[in-house]
Amino acid sequence: MSSTASGAVELTAALLGQAVSPSGLEPALEKTLDLIGVSVFAVSGGLLAIRKGFELVGVISLALVTALGGGVLRDLLLGATPPTAFSDVLYLLVPLAAAAIVFVGHWLINRTVNRAVLIFDAAGLGLFCVTGAVKAASFGASPVGAVLIGVISAAGGGIIRDVLANEPPSIFHRDSTLYAIPAALGATAVVVSWRNDFYSGGVAIAVAIIVFAVRLGALRFHWRAPLPFRAPDPT
Repeated sequence: MSSTASGAVELTAALLGQAVSPSGLEPALEKTLDLIGVSVFAVSGGLLAIRKGFELVGVISLALVTALGGGVLRDLLLGATPPTAFSDVLYLLVPLAAAAIVFVGHWLINRTVNRAVLIFDAAGLGLFCVTGAVKAASFGASPVGAVLIGVISAAGGGIIRDVLANEPPSIFHRDSTLYAIPAALGATAVVVSWRNDFYSGGVAIAVAIIVFAVRLGALRFHWRAPLPFRAPDPT
């Protein structure tokens, strides 16, 4: 085979290889899911900043940290450096736009700002547990490691947001409703489907919606994780 023909074959293979990302999804779909998660987490961070009475810089900062914190932690744990948040300008523009919208029109989103924070946070939880778990699986993480990274990706931004806003992180609060458990179950479903070769965009979207619905159900009906058993009182 001539060098010209060989080069053409290599170029074709490279182009075909770019048609599907390492996670098994079309790059456009994978990026869309990730950016939707970034945007809803940015809104939740911005709304919490509004509730806390932060000024413009505070609203933007909390929105950015909430939107990008989990993804940056995920990429650092996987050795995917520089993190996507710092190599793709869209990952900065999207949360900045979300922060601007919240700053100007937060009263249009929901009159009960605290409730809106929880709803947008639940949406981000569902999306990021999926994208985090599948990215970890595509990087060769063990099944347990991929699930853990999915949970960290989903909950990391919210934890950083709450700490910076001087709020008790919902994942650690004694009376908190289910948060990490739905994310862990969603990440587990993604990893199982990935390892058994039936993962797809439909599976990703379905899992994200189910995790979102379970989190909303936990908020509505006060579903909580079990507490440790208490020792019987001495008599």
